Amino acid sequence: MRISTRGEYGLRAMLDLALHYGEGPIALKQIAERQGISEHYLEQLMGGLRKAGLVISVRGAQGGYQLAAPPREVTAGQVLRALEGSLEIRFEDGSPLGGDRHQLARYGTRHLWQALSDRIAELLESLTLADLLAAAEAAQASEGEYMYHI
Repeated sequence: MRISTRGEYGLRAMLDLALHYGEGPIALKQIAERQGISEHYLEQLMGGLRKAGLVISVRGAQGGYQLAAPPREVTAGQVLRALEGSLEIRFEDGSPLGGDRHQLARYGTRHLWQALSDRIAELLESLTLADLLAAAEAAQASEGEYMYHI
């Protein structure tokens, strides 16, 4: 598993949509400005998220993107899989854990890497967008940066 800017920026865009869930479609320009991400790059990311069924695009003057499901039903794992592909740990040469068993046996670490890969996938599937927003709000509050909801 490797998290690129696709995964990082895509997750940030999804969290932005989650933060504004229920407000209707959000224009990419607004997300791009709030998150400091190129609007063109966001278009590419949203295409992958739309194909995965995680966002809905709405055309027209009041158009934009919105989550296809409530934030409590969308996991970080779903977002990262849609943008990055497999969540399985891969070696530097790009080979997955299930590759050359003789090479893996030589290092004697296959069990460790597989267990770690399983735990990472488990964690990513257990954390929803709502969980991540709640954690962010708690972190801001503990640092003295409060989020006001009107």
